[in-house]
Amino acid sequence: MTKITFFKRDGIFFGFRESGHSGYAEHGNDILCSALSAMTMLIINTIELSYASSVDYTIDENTTTITVKCLSALPDSESDERVQYAIAGLFSGYYYQISDLLEEYYDFIELDEEEC
Repeated sequence: MTKITFFKRDGIFFGFRESGHSGYAEHGNDILCSALSAMTMLIINTIELSYASSVDYTIDENTTTITVKCLSALPDSESDERVQYAIAGLFSGYYYQISDLLEEYYDFIELDEEEC
């Protein structure tokens, strides 16, 4: 099972942690893990390249844990307000995408929120 915990402050998402393999299929053929990995990299690349903002992320292949945080999504950051809104929107959109996936893949994904 893949556990995904979204980080938020005052109701605004600014990151997430994903850990574990979904177990939907054998390693290398797991379309659910592939989808999660692709969406995660889309978020990282969009923040870094499209919004020219710093994003902190770690990928631990031994524990299959990916942690992504971008404080530029928060109002108390020094980022332009439009950039804050866009980055927070990326994280929020991913949260809702995972929520939709839960309807079909509830045995393979766990979703949580953590107020930081």
